[in-house]
Amino acid sequence: MGSIGLARTLALVVPVALLAGALGSQYLGGLYPCEMCHWQRWPHYAAVPLALLSIVLRDKGMGTVFLWLAAVAIFASGAIGVFHAGVEYGWWEGLTSCSTSPGGGGDFLADIMATPVISCDQPQWTLFGISLAGFNAIISIGAAMVIAWLTRKTTR
Repeated sequence: MGSIGLARTLALVVPVALLAGALGSQYLGGLYPCEMCHWQRWPHYAAVPLALLSIVLRDKGMGTVFLWLAAVAIFASGAIGVFHAGVEYGWWEGLTSCSTSPGGGGDFLADIMATPVISCDQPQWTLFGISLAGFNAIISIGAAMVIAWLTRKTTR
């Protein structure tokens, strides 16, 4: 596998792994996401099909364009993670409307009453003092930089 193949693999594996971790911690681990947690997921949701398109269209010029777009989406998730981690560590103010939305059940009022309100400024889980938002920032920005470096190295 060459540099560009590794970049494509990373562009697919990193967001899939981070989303699996986020969804697993939510549905299996009972860690309810706040609003900014959801924001960090959106760019990863976009990065997966972009990475798949970069793989499918690898022999065409558009494959590299989709790879760059996937890298930008992964980086965007990391940037949101930096903002969220800064709110958690008290470095800056968060958003006042930071809470979860009700689930997709049939009874809207029951969903509202059963949905825990999660504050964006309180990490639910940390490891070595780093929250999940912090880990997302580190992994996403690092991966986006590696993907960009590998892609640029190949396209020169």
